[in-house]
Amino acid sequence: MAELTTFARPYAKAAFQFALDKGELGQWSEMLALAAAVAEDSEFAKVLNNPALTAEQQAQAVIDVCAEKVTESGKAFFQTMARNKRLVLIPEVSQLFEQFKAEQENATDVVVTSAFELSSAEQEQLAQALKAKLNRTITITTEVDKSLIGGLIIKAGDMVIDGSVRGKLAKLAEAIQS
Repeated sequence: MAELTTFARPYAKAAFQFALDKGELGQWSEMLALAAAVAEDSEFAKVLNNPALTAEQQAQAVIDVCAEKVTESGKAFFQTMARNKRLVLIPEVSQLFEQFKAEQENATDVVVTSAFELSSAEQEQLAQALKAKLNRTITITTEVDKSLIGGLIIKAGDMVIDGSVRGKLAKLAEAIQS
């Protein structure tokens, strides 16, 4: 996974910088998200990995399937990726592009996992607290995991806050065994 990210990063940076310069972040975000969904499809992956197809044919396949969202500069981008045999990296490029875009927009997606469903008021209160702590605009996605017993696990980028009962019990068991 880390290796794929390493190969995808230059493409994501180039796409992001181009989109930023042209004021097309939203358009490129949609285009890359669609292309990533297509590239992750098991049937379409066969096209991207087919050695009998030329790079131009593979790029054209991506462009044809994503036709409604692909711009002229997007076509050139996918053709460049194809010439360098990097079309299989489209999902990673899209993911990195979204990270760069969120950083530019000073926004963060946060995943909150709780033992029970959070009310709208609790989600709003949590969003306000995280906004103050992280100094960013927060978008919360919630998940329910009954095995947590109680409390929350908050994931924002590479930061993880484990305030779950399960996590505290695991720390206690570890301390007792030491």
